[in-house]
Amino acid sequence: VIDGAGPYIFGQANGWPAMSMIDLESFRAKKLESDPFPYLVLENFVRPDVAAEIERDFPDIAKGGSYDLSTVSPGPAMQALIEELRGDAVREAFADKFGIDLTDRPTTFTLRGMSREKDGRIHTDSKTKLITVLIYLNRDWQDGAEGGRLRMLRSSSDLEDYVAEVPPGFGTMVAFKCVENAWHGHKPFVGQRRSIQLNWVVSEEAVAASRSRHRISAFFKKLLPV
Repeated sequence: VIDGAGPYIFGQANGWPAMSMIDLESFRAKKLESDPFPYLVLENFVRPDVAAEIERDFPDIAKGGSYDLSTVSPGPAMQALIEELRGDAVREAFADKFGIDLTDRPTTFTLRGMSREKDGRIHTDSKTKLITVLIYLNRDWQDGAEGGRLRMLRSSSDLEDYVAEVPPGFGTMVAFKCVENAWHGHKPFVGQRRSIQLNWVVSEEAVAASRSRHRISAFFKKLLPV
């Protein structure tokens, strides 16, 4: 079945697209920053010409927080993107870029649809994570919006002491090595702020723990009003 909005074929080969939905060559060519921790930012990592399909097939997430893939229902274009991100080419590219052996390291995927007032507080990711990849999927993001722009920080105490600020526009990707000083956060923003988070983690036990935590969270979110 050919999707009429673009050159991508969904539904064949278990949902894989006929052409790549991401720009892995630009990722390979992008310089890895090292100050204050290893990270990089790349615009148009997800190709702009699939924006309409991705927007259509992003699951309806009307509440804040992260949702494990087992708790939502992505459409075919989103599923094709996720399957490509799971592939060997992506794993090998990120392993080479960050100098981490990701052989046999499992992945977790979570989605966010909405941002809440409390989101964005300064933090580092859990010690079970090796690399965090955030891919933003917001076609209508207003670059002038003060909140919701992820900042790579020098410390745990000052949101203004940042080395990079990332507007969450469609296709923009930020990736970083999950080290003890990989502080990040953003100013409060309330509204739609869609993203995929991909993590390579230390073990299948870490995958199971993440999935269980997010499933419990999703269950209780269903009980709360939007």
